[in-house]
Amino acid sequence: MPGIRQEKDSRGRTLETEGVKMNKEALKKYAQLVVKTGINIQPNQTLVISTPVECAPFARILSETAYEEGAREVVLNWSDEISSRIRYLHGADEIFDEVPEWRREFYLSYARAGAAFLSISASDPELMKDVDPDRMSRADKASSVALKEYRERMMSNQNTWCVVSAPTVAWAKKVFPGEPEEQAVAKLWEAILQSVRADTADPVKAWEQHKASLKEHMNALNQMELQWVHVKNSLGTDLRVELPKNHVWLGGAEVAADGVEFIANMPTEEVFTAPARTGVHGTVVSSMPLNYNGNLIENFSMTFEDGRITGVRAEKGEEILKHLIHTDEGSHYLGEFSLVPWHSPISERGILFYNTLFDENASCHMAIGKAYPTCLTDSESMDREGLIAAGINDSLIHVDFMFGTKDLCIEGKTADGKTVSIFRDGDFDL
Repeated sequence: MPGIRQEKDSRGRTLETEGVKMNKEALKKYAQLVVKTGINIQPNQTLVISTPVECAPFARILSETAYEEGAREVVLNWSDEISSRIRYLHGADEIFDEVPEWRREFYLSYARAGAAFLSISASDPELMKDVDPDRMSRADKASSVALKEYRERMMSNQNTWCVVSAPTVAWAKKVFPGEPEEQAVAKLWEAILQSVRADTADPVKAWEQHKASLKEHMNALNQMELQWVHVKNSLGTDLRVELPKNHVWLGGAEVAADGVEFIANMPTEEVFTAPARTGVHGTVVSSMPLNYNGNLIENFSMTFEDGRITGVRAEKGEEILKHLIHTDEGSHYLGEFSLVPWHSPISERGILFYNTLFDENASCHMAIGKAYPTCLTDSESMDREGLIAAGINDSLIHVDFMFGTKDLCIEGKTADGKTVSIFRDGDFDL
């Protein structure tokens, strides 16, 4: 069992790190990048940080950095997945259909007051493998219903938000199974800092260049006004994806309703849009495992007819996947189509992170469930029914899965009827 080390930084303060000695200067540099470029905290703004208890040392550095950048208040929203597992195993059955009102009010009160929301994504990929999937599915659905307004605010960029990560021992051991705990955590820290460009001399400048590169691909795709794309590879993916009229490709920086620019995911290597809700036909085969709520779903495929998932197969976690798809009507459809080149920085490291924040930025991916309304022109003037009529899916969930491979090819049909190459041998071919 790793211990909690106590160390002193240059000003004599105690720095606690879990099982590994970390460079405070490197973590501070990462925190400044997250706070200033990722969440882009504004003067006198409240910041809500949702974090596992294992990531407390880094959460405290983020909190301190946010105050230094002018935050009014930093609110720490702690979670403990081990306690959650105990609850799933031993709690009364009816509690998994309930969400206390205070939890809903916690998120909504801060969201309505204009707070920014920062989440640290870090979990044990197999902690929940012996938990009843029905209990987890019901709990997820109850939470999604209770927090629907909050989630819609985030997905329509009414508030600034950002998802980042920091290692935990269990996660690090899964990614680097042959290493001692301390070394595994150190290696995962190194991989995270490299993936977010925090190891460069000037991370902020590096991100400005990266955003410009993503914008080039985004602009090229938007100019095509694609009617559909056809995706194929040797794994067995053979899928035609129609795109809504007036769809928009996005990538890199987002802009909130108040005009503040932010980065929703750090890292990010994708450009993405929304598929037409009823316009997906064929089969897609996963290229990486999916870590969903502490369960691994591996080697799976889905078949679509008129947008709807009509068939599912998985070597591992098939019941988990089926429960996910049956969350509601919208979870039978797709909400995101995202392009990531095979030769991207995270992919080229050759690390399977078992964490969607990283794995989705090493591979082209799609998402089951809700689409981002921002992927449609003038979506802010549409209600739910109008968005669905325009082809934008709605659901209580949004779960990404990876399908990109080295031999992936994608063709598309433009507005003027031309067939064009978009991806060849896993990379952009625009």
